[in-house]
Amino acid sequence: MKPYSNDLRERVVGAVEGGETVRRVAERFGVSVSSVVKWHQRYRSTGSVSPSPMGGNRTSVLDKHREFILEQIKHTPHLSLHRLAALLGDRGVEVSHNGVWHFMRREGLSFKKKPVRP
Repeated sequence: MKPYSNDLRERVVGAVEGGETVRRVAERFGVSVSSVVKWHQRYRSTGSVSPSPMGGNRTSVLDKHREFILEQIKHTPHLSLHRLAALLGDRGVEVSHNGVWHFMRREGLSFKKKPVRP
């Protein structure tokens, strides 16, 4: 989903600055009332109606602890996600087992265990 154009945002803010009500401006330009309010607030606080950047890559808090994680898995191959999250917690890193799972998946690591054979 793309942000609305700056042209539209400027016309909306201009209408509000010109004295029209927020609801009337929203109806006139076919946008939500909350968009009108947010754009006007952004204009008043920054002087610009341009949207903030969207998307991008977010870094994981676990990236800094990659070596520790790999070392733990090397020493204890049957380590669970919950236990690994707890070990990280002992180091002061607050992360859920789901966060650990996402890190493992992104790193191409697996917790699959070999089946026990009789």
